[in-house]
Amino acid sequence: MAAIGSRVDETGTLIRDGGAFYLRRDAGGRYQLELQRTPVDLAEKRVLLRGTLVARDLVVARDPVVAEGVAPA
Repeated sequence: MAAIGSRVDETGTLIRDGGAFYLRRDAGGRYQLELQRTPVDLAEKRVLLRGTLVARDLVVARDPVVAEGVAPA
């Protein structure tokens, strides 16, 4: 398990569950995502997630058009 505050750079499938988004990690498990922008068009697609682990299984990511965030893999 990564330490709180560490950088996350992983691929997986973006899952939408109600109003929340999760990354189903290729490495197993999942991260709940706190996003500045809602990437509805990427739901159920493989993505690359870059962000910061802020709590157990919670990643804060920025808009996908900048260096951090969710972007197509």
